[in-house]
Amino acid sequence: MANSTTSFNPSVMMLGFGEMTSIKYLYCVLVIIWYVMIILCNSAVIAVIILCKTLQKPMYIFIFTLCLNGLYGSFAFYPSLFINLLQDVQTISYVGCIVQDFAINTYVGCETAILAVMGFDRYVSICNPLRYNTIMALTTVYKLITTVWMYPFILITIHVLLTIRLPLCESTILKIYCDNWSIVRLSCVNTGLNNIYGIFVMIAILLIMPLLVFISYAEILRECVRSSKDFRSKALQTCAPHLISITNFLVDVLFEVTVYRFTPTNLPYALRVFMSVNFLVVPPLLNPLIYGFKMQEIRIKIFNIFLQKTSQLKWLPPDSP
Repeated sequence: MANSTTSFNPSVMMLGFGEMTSIKYLYCVLVIIWYVMIILCNSAVIAVIILCKTLQKPMYIFIFTLCLNGLYGSFAFYPSLFINLLQDVQTISYVGCIVQDFAINTYVGCETAILAVMGFDRYVSICNPLRYNTIMALTTVYKLITTVWMYPFILITIHVLLTIRLPLCESTILKIYCDNWSIVRLSCVNTGLNNIYGIFVMIAILLIMPLLVFISYAEILRECVRSSKDFRSKALQTCAPHLISITNFLVDVLFEVTVYRFTPTNLPYALRVFMSVNFLVVPPLLNPLIYGFKMQEIRIKIFNIFLQKTSQLKWLPPDSP
């Protein structure tokens, strides 16, 4: 009878690093640069929205939440990745693996929920502009944000609790980070309940949330068809950043879930790794760039604050000898 490895070997070995270890120092440098860029870009957008009262409106509050979630997901992934790259053997404690699994899954859940709420915000703004301030009052916005965080956290908490009850017979996973499916596959008992609940979570997060976005944009499209060319142009300009975000994120996540669950070893190593981490690499940097530096109001505020700080430093009196 197989013993539970968690009783004797409280660590999980990650075999997904593979060829990365041969040039690990290059990857370490790239990871640091990318992580610093994510922190700086997201923090800049968050700080501007907090400091500028004119930006404390529903759309910008949702952007603030999106950037905050990007920092949260990145913190769950990049420090662990950097540490493992420096090690001769890529391992993580079982507890650390569970924590990373919880954090990455809640990041995904929050991202899809935030993008769904942002789609609803765009729908109200374009299709019901006269009622926008009434429908999207700040009290409603804060309730939506609370729901955005609570919804995936409750779902994933149950998911993780079902996982940690499983005894494990193996201690190696094929990825460079911990996810729930990888941990469940290490078990030596029946995992039917976990599989069923896992499908339910995927439906709740990766089907229902995008479906809400689709409904919002179907209504926006219908409104655009019966409106003027100028109206369609303004609507497209307003919705473009959100469409880029939701499309990129969903394609990344669905590729990762589909490919890893059904054909994890049938693809080249480099492509497999890229697909498995793309949703943790691109969206946390893409979101602040397309919202913070393409949306004129945020961009102007960022530049104004930067120029103001630069001017203050320029005119500081020199230190007395």
